[in-house]
Amino acid sequence: MRRETYTTLKSSTEFTQQFVSSLCLASIKGVMEWKQDGVMKLIQAKTELREVREKMTEMGLNDDDDVDFGEYPGDESTTVEEAAANSEKNKSEEANQLSAREAELLQLIANDGTDPSFQWTGQKVRIYFPDEGSAALARRDWQSQVPPCVEFSSCGGVQVADGSKDAIIIFNCPRASEAEFVEELLYKTEELRGEELLMTVMVNPLLVDMGVTGFGMAGRRLRERLIDGLVPAYTLRTLPWGALTRVWPQLFTVWQEDEVAEGGYRMIKAMDRLPSNPEVEDIYDIENGDMKAPQEGLGILNALGDFVNGMMAL
Repeated sequence: MRRETYTTLKSSTEFTQQFVSSLCLASIKGVMEWKQDGVMKLIQAKTELREVREKMTEMGLNDDDDVDFGEYPGDESTTVEEAAANSEKNKSEEANQLSAREAELLQLIANDGTDPSFQWTGQKVRIYFPDEGSAALARRDWQSQVPPCVEFSSCGGVQVADGSKDAIIIFNCPRASEAEFVEELLYKTEELRGEELLMTVMVNPLLVDMGVTGFGMAGRRLRERLIDGLVPAYTLRTLPWGALTRVWPQLFTVWQEDEVAEGGYRMIKAMDRLPSNPEVEDIYDIENGDMKAPQEGLGILNALGDFVNGMMAL
């Protein structure tokens, strides 16, 4: 999973929340039913709230005049006054009940018809953040944004979470410093869950970095073991002159800004693999006449040239 427009954990939060919610609805048993139940309760709550407020208006509870919810201080020796006091007492009790119900309905609507205390017992989706601080913030801020089947963990440290029900694991913005942990955890989870592990997703991974893993044998072996086997499902990389995109199962496409073209961009190249940064720049130069297209039969030499240029750019 690549979304290179958003290269930091913070800026990818909204996208990741929406993606996780959609993935849970499509893949985890029971989540769709949970969502539908919440929608029905939300509709019912809004309808009942309207009825409650209509009753409150009829009782004058929504008027500007103050309403005394206490007991009516009538004269007990007078029958008429006793009846009035009882009437006011009943009104006070009903008013309190309506006010309490209004508060309950408002809270239910604020939660989109769901119960925050609901305990999920089925398959789970686990999101791994780069550090415990990020995971703790997600536990605080994401609960109302994602289904209850989602749990949060961090890369590294002591793993105390129960992963026996994990059906999907997501690594959110893993960095090169977490590459070893990601690899070990991935193999361990696959061994533990087997075919019950539906998929593994990486959002904005940066697992190979010159300063951490190096660009030599260590980095290449990491790519072969972990990265090359992944399928880039979604890529959006903005460029000074255009963009590189991919939505699986379609091809990778390179686009150039063009005021005349529909949408302001025109496609200049489609490929069945993710092009390197030098390749993307060469595609632009060739399209605009700043560079000649490579001759056929010189693939090895061109690849060697790209490698040298890449090393010089580091």
